[in-house]
Amino acid sequence: MDLTRLGRILVPGLLLAAVYYAVFGGEYSVFELREARQALAVEREVLTEVHAQIDSLGAWADSLRNDATTIERIAREDFGMIRDGETLYRFADAEPASGFSEADER
Repeated sequence: MDLTRLGRILVPGLLLAAVYYAVFGGEYSVFELREARQALAVEREVLTEVHAQIDSLGAWADSLRNDATTIERIAREDFGMIRDGETLYRFADAEPASGFSEADER
């Protein structure tokens, strides 16, 4: 009778411990699974942003390869290039030439 009583207590206790370990312990617990799912969602958002950036850069590269207007705009804005017969005017910030300021002139 002692053995059956011990079995009635020990077997459910071991089953309970095994279920507890499967849910809350071990390498793949419920908490780690939740964290992994959250990390996966964050990485998917980042991947979506990267894909959008890749598409944008691809469109920009395509316009640089095939669109003469885009190339001309970049040449004019970034490199100050002009066409024959045009005059380029550049405006610089006004800086005192000899170290005098407006307060000195008053």
